[in-house]
Amino acid sequence: MNKKSVTLVFLLLVWLGVDMACAQYQPEHYRVFSPDRKLVMGIQRHNDGLLTYTFAVNGEVLIKESPLGFRLESEETVPSSGWKIENVSDREVRNEWKPLWGKRAVVEDHFNELMIDLRNPASQPKWMQLVVRGYNDGFAFCYKIPEGEGQRVNVQSELTAYNFAGNYTAWFYNGENHNIGPEKLTETDGTRLPVMTVKAGDKHYMAIHEACLETGAPLVLQSKGGESLFSVASKPACLSPGYTSAWRVVLYGTTPGTLTDSHLLELLNPDPDPCYDFSWVKPGLAVWDWRINGAVWDGFTYGMSYPSWTRMVDFAAEQGFKYLVLDANWYGPEFESDSDPVKGEKAQDVQRLLGYGKQKGVGIWLYLNDVGGKKFPIEKTLKQYGEWGAAGVKYGFMSGTQEEKNQWTKKITELCAQNHLLVDFHDGPVHPYGQMRTWPNAVTREYCHAQLDGHHVFEPKTFVTTVFVNMVAGPVDMNNGMFDLRPGHTTRVDESQPVPSTLVSEAARTLITFSGVTILPDIPEYYRKYPALLNFLSTQKMPWKESRTLAGEIGEYIVMMRETDEAYLVGAATNESGRTIDLPLSFLEKGKYTVEVIEDGDDAHYLTNRESLKVATRQLTNNDKLTLKLAPGGGACLVIKKNPSMGGSEQATFPLVSPAGKMKADIKVGGKNVEIDLFTDGGKVVTAKTLQFSLDENIMKGNWQVSSQKRESIDQPGILFTENVLL
Repeated sequence: MNKKSVTLVFLLLVWLGVDMACAQYQPEHYRVFSPDRKLVMGIQRHNDGLLTYTFAVNGEVLIKESPLGFRLESEETVPSSGWKIENVSDREVRNEWKPLWGKRAVVEDHFNELMIDLRNPASQPKWMQLVVRGYNDGFAFCYKIPEGEGQRVNVQSELTAYNFAGNYTAWFYNGENHNIGPEKLTETDGTRLPVMTVKAGDKHYMAIHEACLETGAPLVLQSKGGESLFSVASKPACLSPGYTSAWRVVLYGTTPGTLTDSHLLELLNPDPDPCYDFSWVKPGLAVWDWRINGAVWDGFTYGMSYPSWTRMVDFAAEQGFKYLVLDANWYGPEFESDSDPVKGEKAQDVQRLLGYGKQKGVGIWLYLNDVGGKKFPIEKTLKQYGEWGAAGVKYGFMSGTQEEKNQWTKKITELCAQNHLLVDFHDGPVHPYGQMRTWPNAVTREYCHAQLDGHHVFEPKTFVTTVFVNMVAGPVDMNNGMFDLRPGHTTRVDESQPVPSTLVSEAARTLITFSGVTILPDIPEYYRKYPALLNFLSTQKMPWKESRTLAGEIGEYIVMMRETDEAYLVGAATNESGRTIDLPLSFLEKGKYTVEVIEDGDDAHYLTNRESLKVATRQLTNNDKLTLKLAPGGGACLVIKKNPSMGGSEQATFPLVSPAGKMKADIKVGGKNVEIDLFTDGGKVVTAKTLQFSLDENIMKGNWQVSSQKRESIDQPGILFTENVLL
């Protein structure tokens, strides 16, 4: 056995005449360390045969002795006193996972594993294996009944529990509502749904969830008031040869962002079946027809119909967005059983749109309600969508028990993979548990409250809680990015309530939220109205090279960095309280960078002045620090691009944006030449080359030779710069 990762101690009190029988009353101890040896899970086998575990970090116990195993309907405990430990083995794994898309391009897959084989000589099941893994960001364990001879035995309950060492503070998933919490552990009385995020003092954070749920009901937790012990309330129906439980997972970090940034759940899922080629899976941004319905701009009223669809496709193509998502009722009223998901109302328009989208390089997603999904043969429906050339399926309102929904979700995901369709599950889906590793086409799901869904809005505090709770489970579809934030109600058909947020926060949230497809809810004209923010959206080129939560606290605020091939992007969002954040740029590599900073305006507020913003461009290095001011309910967005090293003939481009974001200039410097492209309303207005500069205090003036011009109102030679901002 490798003693570097596992310590096995038999407390055999047999020495110089002590009776051998004394040994059976002493427990057997096993320890599994994380690769960095900071985390340790201890396993104890007691004289009555029961197994328990503990969890400690740097010697501090966070989970006290907690039970493992099952209780059968026969009242027998698995394992119990008659069970024997037949074998103990261990291994070290030091691999890496390179996902098609994810939070980063390369994920370290390092763990230490212990396997304990137990035999039951008296009854069923004959064998059980406990597998424990220790990672640097948590630990996990699962139960296995080996393949072979044996009988099925019915399960009364799973005994797994989490006996926390203190009266810590917790937050929980709460469907399409604000999360439960902050709640002291002893205040919980009843069932709770994962993810359960726990703050243990000022320096320890944990998250309780599960991974790789093949069979049985999805995880449910329960606790009694006055206790700090949470037990697993869900269970498998039976134990039989070949059974493998879901992994019971405790993620750990010294900050809540460590939990959000982890890919541990995915690492506990298997690689895809080699028979599948998922190279066609492409993450990215999408526009959407549901929230645009009823929007009015310059005499045109948007609807869920072909004229609006083509406008959205044109916009997506213009910005490099990959998809348009069509929502409910395109094939008829979604809840009516005779609405045919292949031949219904607008099927011909949809097929025409699919062709149009293909010409523009924009994929089209199709909505499918559970009624149509089950009334009509699902295999034929998804095969038809694939043959039409659809890019994905948004599946809504799945019915059934949680166990039934999990099996149906797995079936639809596999059928979509067979037909080269991405998939997004909405309206009370089964929680994510790392399946994006096995099924990369499972790009997102509404494991949250999507903004404006269910005819109510979520507040800023909900967003900055959800990212540390729900989003720990995997990719979520929150529909952030509404830019129509004028005072009062909108003209949108489904829900006209104003969104309690700021423009900058709405843009920042699109980056902060982890999802394989980020679905934008507004019309093109509102995005074009704010070119700096639109540029921030368009620069979100997935898959991410790296993601990192730079700062944050549950329910308070978050600062997220995601890296692309071309830029570092940073999004910050706060709750109802305004705040100032000092942000070191030490996450950047060495070099000089052009940083476009988009902040809330000085008078911005998520209730009274949502549209106020300011834009500035700065030249910075990784040794610098930015001070960001976030309005109440507001945010900040950064686009950081490295300045290229310039030779004699090379050219560097420095973008500048006016404070209101209405004008933009690209300053191109190379050799002895300076060239300016000036843009407004998304189009180029003038291109000019400098002939002479003059400098007077804070004003730099240039004499220019205009090479192309679209507006007669552009003055020559008076392009004027003041304090690094183009006027």
